[in-house]
Amino acid sequence: MDNTNTSLPVQWQPLAKVLDGELHTDDVMRTLYATDASAYREMPAAVAVPRSSQDIKHLISFARQQKLSLIPRAAGTSLAGQVVGNGIVVDVSQHLTQILEINAEEKWVRVQPGVIRDDLNHVLEPYGLFFGPETSTANRAMIGGMVGNNSCGTHSVVYGSAREHTLEIKGLLADGSEVVFNALNAQQYQQKIAESEKNTFEGKIYRQIDQLLASETHQKEIRENFPKRAIPRRNTGYALDMLLDLEPFTPTGEPFNFCKLLCGSEGTLMFMTEIKLHLDPLPPKETGLVCAHFNTIDDALKANIIALQYGPSASELMDHYILECTKANIEHRQNRFFVKGDPEAILIVEFNKDTREAIAEVAQQMQQAMEQEGLGYHFPVVYGDDTRKVWNLRKAGLGLLSNIVGDAKPAPVIEDTAVTIEDLPAYIQDFNEILSQNNMSAVHYAHAGSGELHLRPIINLKTEQGQKEFRLIAEEIATLVKKYQGSLSGEHGDGRLRGEFIEQMVGKKGYELMKEVKQIFDPEHIFNPNKIVETPPMDTFLRYDAGQDTPAFDTVLDFSSTQGILRGAEMCNGSGDCRKTEISGGTMCPSYMATRSEKDTTRARANILREYLTRSDKPNRFDHEEIKEVMDLCLSCKGCKSECPSNVDMAKMKAEFLQQYYDANGVPFRTKLIANFTRLNKLAAKMPWAYNWAFTNPVTSKLSKKMSGFAAERSIPKLHKTTLRKWYKKHYTAIAPKGATKKVFLFCDEFTDFNDTDVGIVTVKLLAKLGYEVVIPEHLESSRTYLSKGLLRKAKTIAEKNIALLQGVVSDETPLLGIEPSAILTFRDEYIDLVRGNTQEEARKLAKNALTMEEFLAREIDRGNIKANSFTEDKKILKLHGHCQQKALSSLTPSKKMLSLPKNYEVHLIRSGCCGMAGSFGYEQEHYKVSMQIGELVLFPTVRQQPQEVIIVAAGTSCRHQIKDGTQRRALHPVEVWWDALKK
Repeated sequence: MDNTNTSLPVQWQPLAKVLDGELHTDDVMRTLYATDASAYREMPAAVAVPRSSQDIKHLISFARQQKLSLIPRAAGTSLAGQVVGNGIVVDVSQHLTQILEINAEEKWVRVQPGVIRDDLNHVLEPYGLFFGPETSTANRAMIGGMVGNNSCGTHSVVYGSAREHTLEIKGLLADGSEVVFNALNAQQYQQKIAESEKNTFEGKIYRQIDQLLASETHQKEIRENFPKRAIPRRNTGYALDMLLDLEPFTPTGEPFNFCKLLCGSEGTLMFMTEIKLHLDPLPPKETGLVCAHFNTIDDALKANIIALQYGPSASELMDHYILECTKANIEHRQNRFFVKGDPEAILIVEFNKDTREAIAEVAQQMQQAMEQEGLGYHFPVVYGDDTRKVWNLRKAGLGLLSNIVGDAKPAPVIEDTAVTIEDLPAYIQDFNEILSQNNMSAVHYAHAGSGELHLRPIINLKTEQGQKEFRLIAEEIATLVKKYQGSLSGEHGDGRLRGEFIEQMVGKKGYELMKEVKQIFDPEHIFNPNKIVETPPMDTFLRYDAGQDTPAFDTVLDFSSTQGILRGAEMCNGSGDCRKTEISGGTMCPSYMATRSEKDTTRARANILREYLTRSDKPNRFDHEEIKEVMDLCLSCKGCKSECPSNVDMAKMKAEFLQQYYDANGVPFRTKLIANFTRLNKLAAKMPWAYNWAFTNPVTSKLSKKMSGFAAERSIPKLHKTTLRKWYKKHYTAIAPKGATKKVFLFCDEFTDFNDTDVGIVTVKLLAKLGYEVVIPEHLESSRTYLSKGLLRKAKTIAEKNIALLQGVVSDETPLLGIEPSAILTFRDEYIDLVRGNTQEEARKLAKNALTMEEFLAREIDRGNIKANSFTEDKKILKLHGHCQQKALSSLTPSKKMLSLPKNYEVHLIRSGCCGMAGSFGYEQEHYKVSMQIGELVLFPTVRQQPQEVIIVAAGTSCRHQIKDGTQRRALHPVEVWWDALKK
């Protein structure tokens, strides 16, 4: 395919011409790939997104000609800078994502490197099989990266690492030749060596590695100086010790297989294109977690030794730092249900058995053994769906640690050391003593059952002192690890972070052997150079410069909770939670789910903001087309506000960016049109028939949409023949309940007032029928349209007026109820950030009593004020799609509760994220296609599958409109469902 792009620099055009995939040399894409989840930053020469192994062949050829390097990258969640460098970053995550073959009988699967671990297991589940290694990033970590790092994860005490599961690797060598590495018996091994006579590159590799390992001197050096063999997680350098355990070097060993070496080689020896993995049977259905509480970390680690005697499938540690972080996270507060008091540490011990009784028995035995040693004080056992909440809490550790406000953060520098389980308590005591001597403290979490804890000292890497501490602590802990003959890396890899210390870990001769391995496989240093061996100093190419300024900005929204918008962007540590797919569920990030492009992740948006707000030389640092380009597909869904472990609120940052950008460049016409939705509708409502005709007549509709910048394929919401306010004034007195003792205020939002008037009318009738006095108080529009388009100063004026009008009216006894979630939830979210001083305090008070209809009705059910006998007993099935902001700022639990109140109503949540409409986003011509792609991920197919008698439910006006356009099905607001079900 001829992809010649004349905008590319001349030297890149020959490569672009032969690639089927994409090639990017622009500053935006290079910036987005300059970092991963580590502390490092280095601008790559280019970014390539291959579609095939042929593309990779072309890349290897070009790299050899141009003396460039290739840096394989999957999800980009590396913690040691493995995918940061100045070569061509080759992103396999977008197109090389196929599951190629499943052999259930022989229990293996063959995949491309961009297949996501959790998505793979979703496909394998019907076969009764799964891939065991499980990183905390498993819902976005890809098999290529897991093999490259030799990932292990929570259940490694049972399932080991990627190395134990990798049967075969197909790919390309440094000369561009194809190769397949797999298990070889003695005869096959000798044949491979003999092939070196044919002068093949593969044959040379076998012959030279054979010579290297056959040396008795080399064998002695490796066996005496590499980490202890009893450490299951040993990932220090190249796994020459693992190769020595195989035939012919160990006669009783397994057949020789270069996969043992390639696992953990971080893409430095070849480019993998296919991977064949061993699979395990699914574990027993019943899982129980003993969440043992301890007063000290030392007690927890001693208890860990006891726990492992009872055959658990996992034993994981969380310390009080992690637990404290979870208190402030919206999603994880509800996951703390099992925590009692403030333990210094919790050990999560998992058992898989056929019955709960069997789990309870072994849990009791383990508890008694710990108590006999005076260890632990609370031992709750968690079963069923609640186990997922516990693991989500543990897995969120990496992101949650970044929630510490300010520049000092838990640094990924010594977070991956591993020792034997027996050495772990003493090692941690020595470790903490070193920290204490340096006036530092660390977070302790992760894989106690495998002798590895992810230990992170809190360091300010923006300062010269912080960068000195970064190196100092790395040096001292490396010496400590060597004392215990441990491994400096357990599963996160060496990269450029730990490569400098490998010589200290394995000795000078052992390190020279590793350099020789690199030279044998990659003599021209094409594949990911300067990782593992010959790395630059570990305190160079850091994300932050020593002594760099962190500028403050005069923002409309209040960013004081993160000490400014820039530090808010810096909260993103690159862990890539925003790269999960629709298969994993959740809302964040809808545009990425549709495009699978790194550019469309929350991480990318945070990176671009950080880059330009830090390094721009413009007077207005927001005035950059580059930021605007990356922000373009952010739907402002708020998914990241609750689902990102670091609580990165990109919708808030995008709104602020837009306001600042418009200050420099003016406000576009369409933006003004959408923002002034209410004002325009007030005018159009005088003659709604004329407006509706203009947007439904084929000729005028096409012209109107074109002039407005709206997609021709999109239908435009019609105006109702009246407004809700007019209807209320005319009809409410006639339907008002007599002698009502309960009173509510109804927020008449701009969408319900003009377009969804029928829903508003039903709401008033429903509340009146249930005995509530309904008052529409004096107030302005919600300002949602201004907020969504970034016109924050106008939104601020409206917020201040609404707070003044409602602050003395709304209370717990007389709450403010909202029909449209995006409107009522402004009181709980943006209003608080738009105002300052005493008004902000009033806004917080108001927010407590601003409720969605579902929240209010569920509360009234709990209080016994609304009962099931008021509703029909007819049987109905309902499919509920949740509004994004409702999921982020509230919950779907009230919705499910109130919809389930009618005796025979069965409510199922649709596992959809964002519907794709997102206010005006789905109407806009350039966004229509992505909007519909998002809808097609889960929502549209699910709705289409439902029989006509199934009720589709959606609270959001945009959601209902998207469902109508995408499926031709009418979705009901929850209050409409109740009104239809109410005995009248």
